[in-house]
Amino acid sequence: MKKQLKILTFVIGTILVMAGFTLFAKNNNNRTALQTDSIPAYKTNYTNNITPPVDFENAATQAVPSVVHIKTVTKASQVSGRSQNPFGNMFGDDDLFKRFFGGSGTMVVPDQRASGSGVIISKDGYIVTNNHVIDGATEITVTLNDRKNYKAKVIGTDANTDLAIIKIDGDNLPVMSIGNSDDVHLGQWVLAIGYPLNLDVTVTQGIVSAKSRNIGINQQGAAPVEAFIQTDAAVNPGSSGGALVNTGGQLIGITSAIASPTGSYAGYAYSIPANLMKKVVNDIMKYGSVQRGFLGISMAPENLDNAKKKELGINDDIDGVWVIETDPTGAAAEAGIKKGDAIIKINADAVTTGSELSEIIARHKPGDNLSITYMRGNQEKTVTVTLKNKLGSFPSQRDAAIKSLGAAFTAVSKEEAAKLGIAGGVKVGKIGEGIINDQTTIKPGFIITKVGDEVVKSPDDLKQALSKQENNFQIEGIYPGKKQVYYYGINDFKK
Repeated sequence: MKKQLKILTFVIGTILVMAGFTLFAKNNNNRTALQTDSIPAYKTNYTNNITPPVDFENAATQAVPSVVHIKTVTKASQVSGRSQNPFGNMFGDDDLFKRFFGGSGTMVVPDQRASGSGVIISKDGYIVTNNHVIDGATEITVTLNDRKNYKAKVIGTDANTDLAIIKIDGDNLPVMSIGNSDDVHLGQWVLAIGYPLNLDVTVTQGIVSAKSRNIGINQQGAAPVEAFIQTDAAVNPGSSGGALVNTGGQLIGITSAIASPTGSYAGYAYSIPANLMKKVVNDIMKYGSVQRGFLGISMAPENLDNAKKKELGINDDIDGVWVIETDPTGAAAEAGIKKGDAIIKINADAVTTGSELSEIIARHKPGDNLSITYMRGNQEKTVTVTLKNKLGSFPSQRDAAIKSLGAAFTAVSKEEAAKLGIAGGVKVGKIGEGIINDQTTIKPGFIITKVGDEVVKSPDDLKQALSKQENNFQIEGIYPGKKQVYYYGINDFKK
């Protein structure tokens, strides 16, 4: 009897242990990779204020049909001009050079082909793009998103903002809605749409990483404006002139540049704000050219060291744009703004960088009145400024321009001018380090009579003429005793 009781007790105990182990296993959350029994599904409760993921599909669908592929051809051309003796006076007289090579030469430049992007801004075929996309082109072909091809003509350009308008003969074309670039904010999602690397239309996404960015890339115009929207949306050669759009599918910028050591995408892209683009487009359509107002000030660079700031009297406690020089006949000077003032507001809107100020001024025309608030010492002042239609000329700029040539200059006397049969000129003296030495074969004694289209009769004339030139121009003049007129090309003058 005892033996039977022991067996029964063992069986009951075993059953209880097995039951307990099974219960533990079913409630144990530390499952191994070998367990294959089904895992029960549980509902997860979410709060109602969770923001859904950003959807780029609608924005891309709306915007893509309005972005076009632009292909350009610059036809082969012959460039002729007077040949310069590359050996200078090594042989005592460059007549020897002329006898062998002639007094003039011809160079053939072959066809140049390029491509970019553009954005349709009207149903009848007006398209905005970059000036550098179509600059110098003799043929322009536009391909729409539906693969239809059109020949285009240039309506107007503005090198200072790197914008251009072209026109195709179309009807009921898809027009992109234009947003307010002033409302763009850091961290905002954006799309870049264009035709990079001769590919079909391409859409990339990124965020706005900076506003009013100046990178010094626009060297085309006499008074370039750079206040780019910086993004990390990938763009490449061919994306220029394409669209930067917000998640609503609205145009907020025209892609213009990339910052890259290789020429291809390396992290950042730059777009011209849509509000500036609208002003340029409206002016070209209405007047044929951009009606741009000028303030007439020179602004302190933003990367000055402490010693230079102290020298210029810049106070880091004041957040604004410091004036380091004014054009005596400019709008700012006439309103009482002086060197050493710090502009802090325009029309009650704060400005903290030179690129912000430049963009705001560039969006106005001559004759427009602006309310400008500035600090002079510890006093805040507000004046009304009427913008002018000229860039302005600053003594320091004129001095720096003539100094960059790297030579001494003296006026030709009236007697010598009459003897040479010229109206006047500037004689080149000792030549040192500078542009003349680096880029030309000009020798001491050469008399400059023209710079670009400007007649030069004195060193002051030379300063003024240089201040009016863009990157590339010619210096014209003579050598005493020579009948030939010589031309010397200057390149990248403002770089």
